[in-house]
Amino acid sequence: MRRKLVAGNWKMHGLQADLAQLTALNATHPAPAIDILICPPATLITAACATCEGSAMQIGGQDCHARASGAFTGDLSALMLKDAGASAVIVGHSERREAHEESSEIVRAKAKAAHAAGLTAIICLGESLAQREAANTLDIIAGQLSLSVPDSAAAANTVIAYEPCWAIGSGLTPSPEQIGEVHDFIRARLTTRFGAAQADGMRLLYGGSVKPGNAAEIFAIPDVDGALVGGASLKADDFSPIINALESAA
Repeated sequence: MRRKLVAGNWKMHGLQADLAQLTALNATHPAPAIDILICPPATLITAACATCEGSAMQIGGQDCHARASGAFTGDLSALMLKDAGASAVIVGHSERREAHEESSEIVRAKAKAAHAAGLTAIICLGESLAQREAANTLDIIAGQLSLSVPDSAAAANTVIAYEPCWAIGSGLTPSPEQIGEVHDFIRARLTTRFGAAQADGMRLLYGGSVKPGNAAEIFAIPDVDGALVGGASLKADDFSPIINALESAA
């Protein structure tokens, strides 16, 4: 059985005072039946790890460079994230693909770097609204999956997050049938490429306007192993019900 995972992406939010939200989550969920990962801004990773020391909560990064070191002002390597205490890193988020024009080939290189550093790579995939309306979703997902996931991917070091771009932060959510179709498609593609043993162990997350009100419905969909949560992960009072919903589905 795949252990369920809920990951919170704080994006460009969070100051030292906001670490109190992690303290509150740890107090509410001292022994969770699922994996909980928080990806704060890089400035808070070390402090977040200290805050969560001795708890079940894990800390991750939001992005990494494909190189281990070098003259890349402002960038962080996967090794730096690992050294700061992170256990995972998000790569290929639609906001990176769009705002920073990151191709699937770049995402692949970042995921490979994450694996080399001993981090779990959470590789994001997703279509735009125009692509969804043109019935091109599965073609887009197939291309991103093929080009973004490196050969080093395995059940132990890779999580795939399906995040339709049009649902992120919009309040819109695909129907359970639409989510299920994409997750089934991803699982089948992973099985073809990596074999049943590895593919069956890779966790598939859904992301895009996940909130307490719709979490239970999303987690009831087959092949949804958890969620990558944005805004609702910033406050313990909002994130905790999502954790509870996933534990109920586990």
